[in-house]
Amino acid sequence: MPHETQVEIRRGRGGVSPMEIPGARAKRVLDVALSGALLVALAPVYAVGIAAVGLDMLRCPRDRGRLLYRETRVSAGRTFQLLKLRTLREDVLLRAAGHVRPFEADVDNLTWAGRRVLKPMYLDELPQLVNVMRGDMSLVGPRPWPEELVRRQVERGVDYRLRVPAGWTGPAQVAKGRDVRYEELDLEYVETLESCTGWQIVRRDLGILRQTATTMLHGEGLAY
Repeated sequence: MPHETQVEIRRGRGGVSPMEIPGARAKRVLDVALSGALLVALAPVYAVGIAAVGLDMLRCPRDRGRLLYRETRVSAGRTFQLLKLRTLREDVLLRAAGHVRPFEADVDNLTWAGRRVLKPMYLDELPQLVNVMRGDMSLVGPRPWPEELVRRQVERGVDYRLRVPAGWTGPAQVAKGRDVRYEELDLEYVETLESCTGWQIVRRDLGILRQTATTMLHGEGLAY
């Protein structure tokens, strides 16, 4: 009988202690300062996303439902509630049971606002800046995954999602068109976190955030 790896995922909000990785304190300062500034600066953009969802629900009965929804995800070995603007029809969201990504590939599952406004510019992920402010996750890091996917990854011997905070964006999230496995990009970034100084980490994060801004402004998100 094969040996089963024991995966301990703690309950409660995420965030890592500054003593767990070198430079984590500087990374956290960047997270708080920049996510706070973005919440203010992007308020008009956020309003556009909310207005698009609201108008869609008025004109299309099948698209009606909640504005925001939560998904249980893992960051630094802890669960937290990831916030997103709803892009799926309410009936599909219920079937998704907390993991919507596999359902987003089918255009019939999406609301009009999700298909035309939110997904192309990643506007559905703007509420996660609140998660960053709260310390649930970081601005930059591996994509926040559901518990089951994290457990499967750890059983393969890859445990970085138990060690470092998940990210609003990250190397894997902005790697569209690159012929490289997302896990390799994550591992390269984790090596930066565990071996570099705070200033080096901040510089790397700012570079990835610039790439993210370019992707959003060019509407290079999911296209349907």
